[in-house]
Amino acid sequence: MTSPVLPPLRETVRAHGLQASKALGQNFLFDEQLLDRIAALPGDLDGATVFEVGPGPGGLTRALLRAGAKVIAVERDDRCLPLLGELSAAFGGRLTVIADDAMAIDADALAGGPYHIVANLPYNVGTALFTRWLEPAAWPPSWLSLTLMFQQEVAERIVAKVDTSAYGRLAVLAQWRSNARIAMKVHRSAFTPPPKVMSAIVHVTPAAQPEGVNPRILSKLTEYGFGQRRKMLRQSLKGLPGAIDALEVCGIEPTRRAETVSVAEWVALARVLSR
Repeated sequence: MTSPVLPPLRETVRAHGLQASKALGQNFLFDEQLLDRIAALPGDLDGATVFEVGPGPGGLTRALLRAGAKVIAVERDDRCLPLLGELSAAFGGRLTVIADDAMAIDADALAGGPYHIVANLPYNVGTALFTRWLEPAAWPPSWLSLTLMFQQEVAERIVAKVDTSAYGRLAVLAQWRSNARIAMKVHRSAFTPPPKVMSAIVHVTPAAQPEGVNPRILSKLTEYGFGQRRKMLRQSLKGLPGAIDALEVCGIEPTRRAETVSVAEWVALARVLSR
């Protein structure tokens, strides 16, 4: 698919007088080669639907459109809308821009079928959106893959192994019925303005869901368990009805702490509570 020739993104941003908003957690990426590498992570996007959150001036959006995708982008910063409108016109309407807060959007309904989620997530809402996408009752979900940029510390928590300092609720939710990996690390110097932290891109694909487990119960169970991670399970889980009995059924010592409980063990506990 032939892509239109566009002026460099940095020039377009300068022409529109745009600057990254600290309040919105914005940091712009201008390196087109890097953006093309990110857009390639989900695989072949020619003709595919992609949902993007917080496109800002549209750097990643350009790369997705160059890859042949139909992009639905949600942007709450009104300053970016004229620039994104020009981008939509340049690509023959393959870009649909919705001026709204991504937390208020039903991506499944907008996509109307299988789709990928690709986003340089704003740091201030990234984790909340990620956990929402991991928790639908219906599985496999409508999304085919998640390709998301986070602070590197958050990315490491998503892929962490049991009994490590990074292991916690986010790792359990990401790994119990999905495959999650760090696909790329991005140096802070790649951004304008440079953030104080390093970034990494996590790639997630759905896996088979263990039978007999209610995802809401697993979510609540890990919320209690890791909410007081320094305490023994008998203390952190005592407020959740049936949880202490479930420990006994699963043969999990109540004196253990949440970070020593494997993903499989959390799933077993949730299965008992789901009956």
